[in-house]
Amino acid sequence: MSAWSRWLRQAAGTTALVALAWAQPALAAPPDFEATRPSAEATRLVDWVMHSGDASGKPFAVVDKRAARLYVFHADGRLAGHTPALLGSTPGDHTVAGVGERAQDGSIGADERTTPAGRFEAEAGENIKGEHVVWVDYDSAFAIHRLRPGFAYKARASRLEAAKVSAMRVSWGCVVVPVSFYTQVVERVLGQGSSVVYVMPEAAPLQQVFQALDS
Repeated sequence: MSAWSRWLRQAAGTTALVALAWAQPALAAPPDFEATRPSAEATRLVDWVMHSGDASGKPFAVVDKRAARLYVFHADGRLAGHTPALLGSTPGDHTVAGVGERAQDGSIGADERTTPAGRFEAEAGENIKGEHVVWVDYDSAFAIHRLRPGFAYKARASRLEAAKVSAMRVSWGCVVVPVSFYTQVVERVLGQGSSVVYVMPEAAPLQQVFQALDS
């Protein structure tokens, strides 16, 4: 075989490899996430985040409100952990105007305790008591935080342990998780800086909240 023929064969092989690489499917929801048997809509959302690179290389989290569950992912898309989560006692996907200010003195009305849906640029920080939290939306005092000690601790811990979806709507709007999950997963993965938090709607269609979903 001549040198020219060998070069042509090598070039053809390289072209085939490039074509094969372009034909590979886009990144999809990781197998460790799929193994948790998430809802079809949660899978659809995570597929899109992975495919689009929407989290921009940051760790991210998905809150499935209908399943009352939090999923936390490393920046490379690996699932860091998942847990049942307590959510706002008031149904709704909106933020009530002024709720952040009222949260400072504990005067949030019973009809204002929603967990808003949407895409949030989150930041690790502290609340007014010096407790580590992940601020999902600082202005509205919407955070992911650990289960706090107090008169309702045992009852809320029991709700988290039982993981019955209908019993998880008891918070003032924040996403509340077990202490061990917060310290071992949330604080280590989301709590070191900035992250992206996707909160799925409970009333509106997923596509309405995440309009770029099929792009």
